Amino acid sequence: MRLVSLAAVAAVSLSGIVPFTCAHAVDALGEHTATVAFTLSAADLGAGMSWGKGVLTFEGHDYPFRIRGGSGAAIGFSKTRATGTVYNLYRIQDIEGTYWSVQGEATVGAGKGGAVMENNNGIYIKFTSRSSGARLAFSVERLTISLTPDAKTASAPPSPATIPASHE
Repeated sequence: MRLVSLAAVAAVSLSGIVPFTCAHAVDALGEHTATVAFTLSAADLGAGMSWGKGVLTFEGHDYPFRIRGGSGAAIGFSKTRATGTVYNLYRIQDIEGTYWSVQGEATVGAGKGGAVMENNNGIYIKFTSRSSGARLAFSVERLTISLTPDAKTASAPPSPATIPASHE
């Protein structure tokens, strides 16, 4: 919260000196460039496994993806549904990678939560979630996001054979 507050003060301070002409909202994490929705299941007994799937909406297109990962210092099972904002994504392939976050969860029946994850490409995902099940966790979570094969072919540039002659 403090980082966001400092960014807001800096923006207000700079607004008197330099006019803002940004078309997109920018906050302490960077520029909002996409949205995400996913489900994640977690099963833990000390160390645990997480798996799920989701959809990234980027530049008007939906790209399905899978999530796999693990955590430590947790016990139980939960299923989470999350929605969020993606920051600093300018090339679809940069969404792929390993994301790290520190999370706490205490779900008995139903719960709410949220987190911010970052990968090595400088992509941040900030999300809110609702979970169900019975799980107690405070751990570092490592999640790997990979686009499904259908999403990869949809995001690939067209091959020269498929480009109409009028566009060459």
